[in-house]
Amino acid sequence: MHRDALRRILAVTFGPERRLAVMVTGIVLAVVAACSLSGCKTSPIGTSGADPSPGRSPAYPATGVLVLYDTTGQYGSLGELYAVQAGNLASHFGAWEAAPVTKYTPGSARRHRLTIYIGSTYDEPLPDAFLADVAAGAPVLWLGGNVWQLIRKCPQIGFQTATLDDASVTEIRYGGAALTRNQAAGALVRITISQGVYSRTLAEAVRPDGTPQPWAVRVGGLTYVAEVPFTYVSFDDRYLAVADMLFDLLAPGTPVRHRALVRIEDVGPHSDPARLREIADYLQSRNVPFAVAVFPVYDDAAGVYSGGVPVHRTLSGSPQVVEALRYMAGHGGTLIMHGYTHGYAGGPNPYGVSAEDYEFYRAHVDAAGAVQLDGPVPGDSAEWALGRLDAARKEWTAAGLTPPDIWEFPHYTASATDYRAIASAPGIRARYEQVLYFNGILGGTGTRSVSQYFPYPVKDAYGTPVIPETLGNVATQRFNQHGLRLAPDLLASAKHQLVVRDNVASFFYHPFLGLQYLPQLIDGMQSMGYTFVAAPSLL
Repeated sequence: MHRDALRRILAVTFGPERRLAVMVTGIVLAVVAACSLSGCKTSPIGTSGADPSPGRSPAYPATGVLVLYDTTGQYGSLGELYAVQAGNLASHFGAWEAAPVTKYTPGSARRHRLTIYIGSTYDEPLPDAFLADVAAGAPVLWLGGNVWQLIRKCPQIGFQTATLDDASVTEIRYGGAALTRNQAAGALVRITISQGVYSRTLAEAVRPDGTPQPWAVRVGGLTYVAEVPFTYVSFDDRYLAVADMLFDLLAPGTPVRHRALVRIEDVGPHSDPARLREIADYLQSRNVPFAVAVFPVYDDAAGVYSGGVPVHRTLSGSPQVVEALRYMAGHGGTLIMHGYTHGYAGGPNPYGVSAEDYEFYRAHVDAAGAVQLDGPVPGDSAEWALGRLDAARKEWTAAGLTPPDIWEFPHYTASATDYRAIASAPGIRARYEQVLYFNGILGGTGTRSVSQYFPYPVKDAYGTPVIPETLGNVATQRFNQHGLRLAPDLLASAKHQLVVRDNVASFFYHPFLGLQYLPQLIDGMQSMGYTFVAAPSLL
């Protein structure tokens, strides 16, 4: 049985310091617009009832998205990780580039379709040229802190005050949906708009007493969000609101469309062929395309499930499983490659059994029973990772099956080196997973990492198209740090994700569960208006 089934649903996994540095508890700063920057030019701020365009005009040619991020202070390394996440979302709409905001060059925001600024460090020194370009009407999505610098130097922008508000907010209302927010994410920036200035409130935060306050506001070319929405992210999170706002800013004509994916997970030489056929028959009867994540070599070196007798099985030595895979492929299934052994040859990682172990990263179980990631495997390199891919392909071929061109890392975990290696591999055209990102991707320093899921297809910072997985899986037992997650939980998340106008809601399902929960998931998602599609159709 797969012991680590419920994948990380938090986007940030680096300990108690996860609170945004800009949202320091107990600090309340009111900034009143009192002085202007010499030479700070502003575009006219609308005062009529018409909604001004969010910054798109012939003056701002379509040259992709610029992501600007903070780098200073004790938590400066967080800025790079937030920038990667913002850039990944922006990649759905086209090319993007990133740079520290301190290296901003005059006019850059005006030369891009959109600039995303991520204010994660309190009072990061923002260049006057950047503030001037924002005030002049360049299309900007500003996430989080330091907007008080804009107010102080360019009061004509239309914001009057910005206050750090440490109220415990756990709900964000957007697009008719009540999205969740982990209160551990810290304070929000509470803003007020200057009298007579036209603004549009896009989303509201619900305070503990039930009263709303603006969470996302648009004034002219500036769209402002009261926090960096990349911390403590769940499948039902306010993160989805920003993911949808990008359509307004980059593809406003996008029609509403809700697609869904199902992936049968952790299939290997040990799998029950009858269960695989049963699932294929059911899904075909519902006209539901599906994917099958397969690893071709199974190892239980200590005989954990065989009375102490070591077990080693291969696809080529498991003809009934191979025939079941062919059957699945002939009944609407797309086979994808899920590593080589889904385990580590150097010993338990952390359990010593394929499908339960990590393959491309080291892990252990701590004294509290929680799985902790330790770092890359000994000898990790691009050559080593590509060697695993090559070995897997050879075993697929030996079994008489065509090696797939879609890849999924076991347990969604690998080193940055391994991600880049797979991106460079001929014949791999996409990954299908949630993804782990590390400091250094944009040239920064630090030892932090974040996990991210995508509500639509992207081409991520590692350079590979990524097919989304956004809902997790049915987990019927509590294990390690993971709790129960049953079919109604997945369906509730799928309903929240409808707030993204052109989304893909995607889950995976273990075949040892049989048909106990699968019909409920298929029926529930179809009743919401989702259409199940084949994973390759997203590429």
